[in-house]
Amino acid sequence: MSDTPPRPQDKGAGRVTEARNSAVGEHAPAKKAKAANGAKPESRLALVRRARRINRELAEVYPYAHPELDFENPFQLLVATVLSAQTTDLRVNQTTPGLFAAYPTPEEMAAAVPEELEEIIRPTGFFRAKAKSLLGLSAALRDRFDGEVPGRLEDLVSLPGVGRKTANVVLGNAFGVPGVTVDTHFGRLVRRWKWTEQEDPEKVEAEVTALFPKSDWTMLSHRVIFHGRRICHARKPACGACPIAPLCPAYGEGETDPDKARKLLKYEMAGRPGQRLSPPPDYPGKPAPPLGAG
Repeated sequence: MSDTPPRPQDKGAGRVTEARNSAVGEHAPAKKAKAANGAKPESRLALVRRARRINRELAEVYPYAHPELDFENPFQLLVATVLSAQTTDLRVNQTTPGLFAAYPTPEEMAAAVPEELEEIIRPTGFFRAKAKSLLGLSAALRDRFDGEVPGRLEDLVSLPGVGRKTANVVLGNAFGVPGVTVDTHFGRLVRRWKWTEQEDPEKVEAEVTALFPKSDWTMLSHRVIFHGRRICHARKPACGACPIAPLCPAYGEGETDPDKARKLLKYEMAGRPGQRLSPPPDYPGKPAPPLGAG
């Protein structure tokens, strides 16, 4: 027997297969869904236990979960997160190498010619509004923070174009300050899982953070977002290939046939490239191609 430990993708695939077999063989998800949607509401204690178990299960499937924006310092992460609005992380990652080559510091970006900056970030969409935000936040960093990205929420949200979601991304991944990132995927999944019924991102954040210890917040965000991008899709979730199907009240909203569900998997779960051109060393998928390649 080999002493080589299983690769992350092997481990994750095993969890998906195990859950799928359990779901098909014992109809566990249907029972869980029926109980969750029955007359007796889920108690607060049961909700906390189920939510935390989902987090543990996702940690087994995605031990390599990480922010899917390429960055080397807090300024790059801040800029990339602002650019990620209304586009994919892949498109941002394909755009930022040229952007940071031209404007590597807040001082240089603040002095950019607006039209030239707009042209570089055009692939990310809404480029005029985004250029205005980048110019404003870069000038604010230069004038108010000595060219450094601040490590406090109240300071970050005072920057042009920076909201609470962006601030939590930067704090959690550049400064190690725990935070929950409520993006479209996160909000969609936690409502499917009945962790909250709120639509407002700040209310979602407040209710979800109350279910977990603070130390879990940042990685919880990555795992939930990974799951939303790879398995629990908006229009057609791959329920039959889902590792947390037995814990999901929304089981059955998507494809439950295991073979058909497996065809819906995305990124490394399907053997295809992820969104980062420069993923972490332990990432089991393939790097994404540069802009214009292939």
